[in-house]
Amino acid sequence: MRNRNTNTILRGVSILFLTAALVLSIISLITYSRQRNNYPASMTIAGVPVGGLTPVEASQRLLEVYTSPVELLYNDAIIHIDPAVVGFEPDIETMLAAADLSRTGGSFWGGYWDFLWNRTPSEIAIPLSPKFSEERLREYLQNEIAARYDLPPSPAIPIPGGTDFLPGQPGQTLDLDRAVLLVTDALRSPTSRSVALTFTRGSVARPTIENLTILLKQIITVSDFDGLIGFYMVDLQTGQEIHFAINNKQEISVSPDIAFSASSTMKIPVVASYLINRGSNLTPDISNSISQTLGKSSNDATDIVLSAIEPNRGPVIVTENMRTIGLENTFLAGFFTAPAYLLPSIPVTPANSRVDITTEPDSYSQTTPSEMGSLLADIYQCAQNNGGALIAAFPDKVSPQTCQLLIDFMAQDKLGSLIQGGVPDGTLVPHKHGYVPASDGVVRDTSDVGIVYTSGGNFVLSIYTYHPVTNIWDITNPLFGNLTKAVYNYFNVSTQ
Repeated sequence: MRNRNTNTILRGVSILFLTAALVLSIISLITYSRQRNNYPASMTIAGVPVGGLTPVEASQRLLEVYTSPVELLYNDAIIHIDPAVVGFEPDIETMLAAADLSRTGGSFWGGYWDFLWNRTPSEIAIPLSPKFSEERLREYLQNEIAARYDLPPSPAIPIPGGTDFLPGQPGQTLDLDRAVLLVTDALRSPTSRSVALTFTRGSVARPTIENLTILLKQIITVSDFDGLIGFYMVDLQTGQEIHFAINNKQEISVSPDIAFSASSTMKIPVVASYLINRGSNLTPDISNSISQTLGKSSNDATDIVLSAIEPNRGPVIVTENMRTIGLENTFLAGFFTAPAYLLPSIPVTPANSRVDITTEPDSYSQTTPSEMGSLLADIYQCAQNNGGALIAAFPDKVSPQTCQLLIDFMAQDKLGSLIQGGVPDGTLVPHKHGYVPASDGVVRDTSDVGIVYTSGGNFVLSIYTYHPVTNIWDITNPLFGNLTKAVYNYFNVSTQ
């Protein structure tokens, strides 16, 4: 009887445990089945955790992340861009299909067994699959960001009343190629959606040639000089020119240019003509005479050079050579120390035919600021580039070596004033100055022409002045220096 009761109890307990195990198994199976309908806890789609979410919930979360604006930081501006505007859209359908395949592709019972043993499933990462147009992004960055937020360079501007310039500012230009890469990475990232755009800095813009012209005219009008000044400058890199004349503080026409006494600046055409007609293989004597002509401004030495060109017609040949290269207002009618007038008559030129203005130019030796400046520019181009009017007119007689020899002789003029007085010490300025007393002993004409070599660019200056009463050195010399300094600073803004 006791054994029967014991067996009954054991049977009941067994049935109870089996029933409980069955119930627990059913509950676990139902729980697992429900979980299997959602994404595994270890799954990410496009870097976004979607564990425990239904496909609908996962889709909503992905859209929230990948349609959120991307923040751009550029030139102190904060810009938010809509991904759809730049052609970026997450392909939700494709990514969910891949996630569903991963979710349902494994063995049901194998997964259930892992669930029963509480085993952590391996991580599943579904990659981002976007619809994206890099071309639309690039166009947006170019047309909306760069066009609006790039900073153009600002040129240096002249300081009123002085010879210096306020430095300009370098521009900032969006680095478009790098911006495309950075923004693309941000669009594809679920978390890092802020981008600091990079840019390139341009060089500081040189002042405009118009601003330099205004500054030069201001320097003249505020100076104490109340005579006539003819000014010519040429940028030897670009060929840009400044050419004007001011008479007693009022600008006057330079079409045609104004005739001035050439005085000692005529010695540049003299030596140029010697090299054209006699070559650059110089004897010691003629080399010394040229050195005295350009370095010491010796009239006697100049006449030796003229006689070496042709004993009786040297000045005439100089005039003919200048005509050949197109200088119709430049002529020399006689030797410097001899009174004989060698031309048939005083040449009538466009410059000395003007009736509105006169400088009472020397009937023996005349030129204009633009023609003497053009001659120096041709000498420079000949030496540097085997170009210019001298090479074109005398291809068999002139070479770069010939022109460089002439420049070297001009560099021996160590006056230290006028044009040379407006540049820093050590600046190379091959030049020739001129001033000569009239018959009454009064100096009315002062001139200087030269090539100025600087690290920021080389230029030619040709400045002629005339005063009907007297050309006072203490007024004219600082004016030449200030004009030169302004042009020098124009070419070398960063070092002024």
